Amino acid sequence: MTTAEFTALLLLLTAMTFSPGPNTALSTALGANLGWRGALPFALAVPAGWGVLLSASALGVGSLLVALPWLAYSVKAAGVGYLLWLAWRLTRVRQLGSADASAPVGFWQGAALQLVNIKAWMLALAITGGWIAGRPDAGLRFAQVLSVLLAFAFVSNLSYAVAGALMRQWLTGPHGSHRRLFVFNRAMAAVLAATAGWMGMR
Repeated sequence: MTTAEFTALLLLLTAMTFSPGPNTALSTALGANLGWRGALPFALAVPAGWGVLLSASALGVGSLLVALPWLAYSVKAAGVGYLLWLAWRLTRVRQLGSADASAPVGFWQGAALQLVNIKAWMLALAITGGWIAGRPDAGLRFAQVLSVLLAFAFVSNLSYAVAGALMRQWLTGPHGSHRRLFVFNRAMAAVLAATAGWMGMR
């Protein structure tokens, strides 16, 4: 892989993983409610899900979404429904530390979220087509892209989780009223719902 190709990949992954979206919103919310350690399973789940997506795309599975519109629609519908369900669960969290019971988004749920994200599938296809497919060193390129992707996805979501964790004391509000936490969780739920609406209209 040339320096220009690698630089382009780094720019794409920076924009893709560090920009606000459902993963970063959930990482922030989990960090705020559970602390960064509580958000760690989700921060690990995102790169795991992305690894599965990229692997499937490199093997040609992702191209089925382009060839079969009904399959792409099914993935999109599942993703929209899942995001709305997560948003609803998040609105029910009213106290710090209760997110594990009221809005369970652990490792497997986080990985599943990636698999029903049609935008993630399209990006995996773009990465496969732009950096891996048809190249004589496709195997090496896949290993390079995958390792960078996993690192970016983990660091991004852990950073957002730490940012959320740093807000924990402030979110309890004066005298531990938790009103700020309630508003914060509603705002994060609104971000997830808006993302679901955007996905549904694409």
